[in-house]
Amino acid sequence: MRASTSNLLLIGPAALMVLALFLYPLFFSLVSAFTQDDLSFTLAHFVKVFELYSNDIKFTVIIVLSSVVLLAILSIGIAATLTLSPFPKLVAVLALLYRLPLFIPFIVAAQMMRTFLAKNGLMNNTLVAMGVMTPLETVSLLGWSGIIITFVWKQLAFSTLLISGAMAALNRDQIQAAQNLGASRLRILVDVILPQVMPTIGVALVLSTVTIMSVLSVPLMIGTGSPTMITADIAFRVNSYGDYHVANALGMVSYLICAGLAWFYLRQSLKDKGALS
Repeated sequence: MRASTSNLLLIGPAALMVLALFLYPLFFSLVSAFTQDDLSFTLAHFVKVFELYSNDIKFTVIIVLSSVVLLAILSIGIAATLTLSPFPKLVAVLALLYRLPLFIPFIVAAQMMRTFLAKNGLMNNTLVAMGVMTPLETVSLLGWSGIIITFVWKQLAFSTLLISGAMAALNRDQIQAAQNLGASRLRILVDVILPQVMPTIGVALVLSTVTIMSVLSVPLMIGTGSPTMITADIAFRVNSYGDYHVANALGMVSYLICAGLAWFYLRQSLKDKGALS
């Protein structure tokens, strides 16, 4: 009896935090998305969402998938370099550089990229000063491309940190054995390292997806209007119309997108472990 009481006291604060900060807002969003002001059931809010914001939903999915694919390629490449490179100085410099975005908030990253990627921004001004292009040839990267660049740059440190940690925890004897047999670094990465760190890669990409889906500052500061991401639409419905019903319906669409990606990852993980046929 004492043990059960002690266990309840231990898990009680955490359970209350989850209930107050996650389950209650989720329940409120569900109710608001499917009801009118008089609490009668309706699907009108979702009809309005798909009538007004279907292009923004497609745009959001494309932005997220493009960012995650680029993020996977770059983070795996950097983590592999840190693990397999024979040049300690290169590893030390790379390890310092890739961690820098980890401590920069999204709103600061968005402002940095806005001044860097604009038509008269730092990147184009540098290229003009170097004689690579003329002022008339400069192109602004603000818009969908700038949003993807910002998301990838900001999340690169987080995903690389997880993946490189998983690679560093592997048994080095396997890598050395493959090297002794004449395997190239690319072959070692593909056949030895990646199969063992795939669960960590999946975790890094799913968490990055959820983070990207929740950011408001980047599409607002770097986007160029319509189409835009779902987070900007939610803020617009609340701030301009006070329409929490449609805003929560948009939130439910975001939940479903994240849940779909998480379900795909979990299903693949269970398949790899043999739990699913």
